Amino acid sequence: MARIAVIGAGTGAMAAAARLAVAGHRVTVYERSGTYGGSLGRYARDGFVFDTGPGLLHLPAVYRDLFVKTGRESLEQCVTLTQVDPASRHLFADGTSVSLPNASRAGVVGALDRALGEGAGSRWGEFLDRAGTAWNRSRRPLLEEPLPEDRRMLDRDPYPAVRRRRLLRGARQARTVAEVGAWELEDPRLAALLDGYALSYGLDPRRAPAAAALLPYMEETFGSWYVAGGMRALADAVYERCLARKVEFVFGAEAVRVSEKDGRAAGIDLADGGSVGADHVVLGAQPVPGLLPVRQERPGRSDTAPVPGRFLVLLSLRGGREAGAVHRTVVHAVDPGAEQEAVFGGRTAELPTVTVLRPDDPATRPDEEHEAVTLTVTVAPHGPVDWTDPGLRERFADAVIGRAAEAVPGLRERILHAEVRTPAETAADTGARGGSVPAPALAGAEGSCLHSGNRTPLPGLYRAGGWSHPGGGMAHAGMSGALVAGLVVEGDGFRGSQ
Repeated sequence: MARIAVIGAGTGAMAAAARLAVAGHRVTVYERSGTYGGSLGRYARDGFVFDTGPGLLHLPAVYRDLFVKTGRESLEQCVTLTQVDPASRHLFADGTSVSLPNASRAGVVGALDRALGEGAGSRWGEFLDRAGTAWNRSRRPLLEEPLPEDRRMLDRDPYPAVRRRRLLRGARQARTVAEVGAWELEDPRLAALLDGYALSYGLDPRRAPAAAALLPYMEETFGSWYVAGGMRALADAVYERCLARKVEFVFGAEAVRVSEKDGRAAGIDLADGGSVGADHVVLGAQPVPGLLPVRQERPGRSDTAPVPGRFLVLLSLRGGREAGAVHRTVVHAVDPGAEQEAVFGGRTAELPTVTVLRPDDPATRPDEEHEAVTLTVTVAPHGPVDWTDPGLRERFADAVIGRAAEAVPGLRERILHAEVRTPAETAADTGARGGSVPAPALAGAEGSCLHSGNRTPLPGLYRAGGWSHPGGGMAHAGMSGALVAGLVVEGDGFRGSQ
């Protein structure tokens, strides 16, 4: 039985901890804050309850596997999952709108044809076919296996872009999300739909490889799921599973350095001056300067480029949720290019894309005469933008509410209280630099969208969570925990799930 120290209590780290404990190891998690869950936070006031991180779950199979492998109770016995249908409603700048059904290719194609005109659905369907090819080509090496030492196989974009002959310029293929939208989807509303998927994951459509097409493919193929009580309930369930497997948690314990002895990780040093010995160390958080004794093998995107964060407005509303209200509505930017210039240029957008979440969940509101609504915007991180500036926070929140009013009838008149959370709060809560939220890993772009590997150059030191392979998002973080557990239990010969 090995002693394992886990740094951080995010979901990826806890997924690794539970699996390692089941394998017979003695696991202790050291968390700098006073609670678990990482980005899966919760804000409550006067009977209103809000998630402060992701609001929906994609690829629930990742967590079904975790619960199957770590105990008798299944995921569905620990939380209540409901498919969100329609999966999303989209309001475009020209005033058109479309509601997309959950996990139904034919339904999506039909809805787009009816809303945007004949042919729009078939173009999107053909795009999803190509996206499915990208998914199948990259799923195993990108998601189900540890990042290989030789990563050249992931430098090439797996998306089979359509070759188009352009006058006097020869044949060209789309290399980025923006080019896929312009050259293959043609309709600016379909392009905005694709851009919106990329932006919601913190990716710049102008630079993200065409392989990002697998993100809408993942959502539209495997569906969007709501966890009753909010996504924090999933963090509660994973934490309880860890406790049931005898994982120990030490809160208020900040790791400041991974100690090294005889050329391998030997434990961690804590901010209070204490030290902990361990046979293996799992880093489940973004490393702060000085934490790691060696430079990581090859920096990932999150180590070399500014990563956006999220701006939230949590609205306590008077008046009940109207019949037929959609759980998730995306109000697309009036000028997507200007928004992208702002977000990835360190500024605030004037008329940003806003995602409106309106869960029909009694646990989120004091009674049926009230409603809890969450507004989310992808924004530049804290630093380039001073998100502690009260005036800026108020002005931007007002602009976000104004955009969301297109989706929620009588929104401004219904507001009882508005709580604003910015990347500055995310940085304080999670320790992520600038309050950044990591994006999923993508193949292509010469490896610039990969993250640090689960193995590190220091034997006995591993990385899990959104800042490591295969990247950010609930599904990807859970996959990282499974990969780390496999590497510790089976050694460097581990090649992922079969």
